[in-house]
Amino acid sequence: MNSNERTTRRRLLRRSTAALAGLSLGGLPSSLTQGAETTQETTRPHHSPVAQRVIVLFMHGGPSQVDTFDYKPLLQKHDGRELPFQAASNIDAAPRLLKSPWRFRRYGESGNWVSELLPNMAKHIDDMCVIRSMHSRGQSHGQAVSMMHTGSDNLARPSVGAWVSFGRGSENPDLPAFVSISPSSGHGGPRNYGSAFLPAAHQATVIGNSGKLGDARIAHLQNDRLSPEEQQAQLTLLQQMNRDHLAKARHDTHIQGTIESFELAFRMQMTAPEVLNIALESDHMQKQYGIGNKTTDNFGRQCLLARRLVEAGVRYVEVSTGNVWDQHGNLKSGHEKNSQATDQPVAALLADLKSRGLLDDTLVVWGGEFGRTPIAQGNNGRDHNPQGFTTVLAGGGIKGGMAYGNTDDYGYYAVENRVHVHDLHATILHQLGINHTDLTYRYAGRDFRLTDVYGNVVHDIIA
Repeated sequence: MNSNERTTRRRLLRRSTAALAGLSLGGLPSSLTQGAETTQETTRPHHSPVAQRVIVLFMHGGPSQVDTFDYKPLLQKHDGRELPFQAASNIDAAPRLLKSPWRFRRYGESGNWVSELLPNMAKHIDDMCVIRSMHSRGQSHGQAVSMMHTGSDNLARPSVGAWVSFGRGSENPDLPAFVSISPSSGHGGPRNYGSAFLPAAHQATVIGNSGKLGDARIAHLQNDRLSPEEQQAQLTLLQQMNRDHLAKARHDTHIQGTIESFELAFRMQMTAPEVLNIALESDHMQKQYGIGNKTTDNFGRQCLLARRLVEAGVRYVEVSTGNVWDQHGNLKSGHEKNSQATDQPVAALLADLKSRGLLDDTLVVWGGEFGRTPIAQGNNGRDHNPQGFTTVLAGGGIKGGMAYGNTDDYGYYAVENRVHVHDLHATILHQLGINHTDLTYRYAGRDFRLTDVYGNVVHDIIA
């Protein structure tokens, strides 16, 4: 597929058909048009964006950095010895080093280390920036998941996707700006993809649940009882009532969000089913993602759906594994099961985006809420480790073939070029053309932002 064909395909995916455009709420005042007039400043980038969209591959539970991308020779050499420095406060037992059960080797022209757990992702190491010095707050899943998704470990705040929706909007007016695929129902649940005090229109549209895609449908989207013309008449009446209510309330983001969601849902009936229909992909493409293979089918479908969504104009997509990476015991069997389910689909997504010319302006983020300790929990597990872990970025104007930052000699604490979750969020927004200090929303008497009063863009990893 050449560049002209790719451009044409994207335009077709983002365009409603002429016949359906004839059903575009004729005679109904469009709240989306009015919203565009009132929120134009929030949807205009602060600077020229490099990335136009984001796909987050959330490895819920916390994959171990010292068993994936952060090779530590001393950890292998000193297996079974006591940790030679103070362990984190959540560790009660005597800290005993536990070597990785997987071999590491260098890949690509960059020569960066990857373990045998991820052989397919390793083939794309020259497109990746491996941040090995991440750190966060919160020893528990709930705290760390909330921090990664909202920038706060203990307060209800808008999710990253909601901020991106607020700041940049959707590339396709017939699709939502933010879609969450198979989000977990635990560790914060809807808070992790909610809009909190931002206008309700910016919360995620959800497909699937708890790591399972299911039938890949948006719940309650279709109306089999009324024709499109009857739905239009019904919506015209309903929206007039909503506008009368809004006029009396003067300013209510929940009413405004409802008005916008009703109109978007009407248009999505025409656009979304085709975008969500993975069966339209060739057998070869589905096989590349591992669809049809029992081990990789579920996550492969999620990753392929993520590509279809961003290609069609969705701005921010998150794909979640569910809380499967939490190996307090049985590290080897647990991490192998998880990597076998996700490694091929992730690699296929990167290759697919690159072949379509989408990787250059699509930022892909891989990682969990924290990492794992280099010391043993029980006989063969690892505990939570927010003190130092790994996040991988690819595309979207990020330097490929780069390893940034370091943990200590055993992979416990981030010690060199430390990157906090606030810094990661600031960098994601920066690549989307958003200054994280300027994207604010006034609530309860103060201006809030995703990074609170913290965060620095990690300019060293930007191409």
